Amino acid sequence: QVQLVESGGGLVQDGGSLRLSCTASGRTFSSYAMGWFRQGTGKEREFVAAISRSDMTYYSDSSKGRFTISRDNAKNSVYLRMNSLKPEDTALYYCAADYSIMPGRGWEQYTYRGQGTQVTVVS
Repeated sequence: QVQLVESGGGLVQDGGSLRLSCTASGRTFSSYAMGWFRQGTGKEREFVAAISRSDMTYYSDSSKGRFTISRDNAKNSVYLRMNSLKPEDTALYYCAADYSIMPGRGWEQYTYRGQGTQVTVVS
């Protein structure tokens, strides 16, 4: 069983930056593909970014060029650095983990999921 705890969300101005963190329990973090998803009010949950065991990264069209996903296996953590934030980035951001070589873009592909951290971007 893996438990995921997100942190780092908050209120930020249009154009600002935030770094989200997700810390996992367990001793095999390096074996997991990790993903970030988000869900705005009244919207479908959507893929944001993912990172494989071997540090290959994947981004949605909306996050590419502005967000950076990274991981620190020694700290059992995955991060999402978000720059140039826009009001449309406002959402609850979730971390997810799956014991797989390649990360997927679908929420249902991830076995373990966190409770989310709220990001609100105001203009």
